Amino acid sequence: MKKFTLCAIALAAVTTISACKQATKGTQDDSKALSAQAIEVHDEIMPQVSAFDQHSVLIDSLLGNLTAVKTANPAIDTLKTRQELATLKDQLESATDKMMSWMYEYVTDSTDTDYQRAEVKRITALKAEFEKANTDASRILEPFNK
Repeated sequence: MKKFTLCAIALAAVTTISACKQATKGTQDDSKALSAQAIEVHDEIMPQVSAFDQHSVLIDSLLGNLTAVKTANPAIDTLKTRQELATLKDQLESATDKMMSWMYEYVTDSTDTDYQRAEVKRITALKAEFEKANTDASRILEPFNK
């Protein structure tokens, strides 16, 4: 009976250890998949940073030469244009700064699934911010790209 009890305890211990290893491996696989998803979103939006930088240079040029812009297009409302351009520049810089912060803070090899899930959510929200900034830049800067 003692041998049977010892065998049963040993079998239970082996099964428990095996289950823990399986659960840990599953968690690690999940965190790796989430990390890959976060990096994929990052890679999709990161190239827009250089376009945002170019837009900022154009905005600075336009803001510095609004008199010439007004001369070229007398119908332009310079007050409204100045406000739109300043707001757009802030929006572009904010998105870029958030991307830089995310890249600095992100821990790609973290095996914490909750952390990786939160980072996917964070970078996905940043993607939406990038898309809005890109749409706004296209709309606001279109008249000046002729």
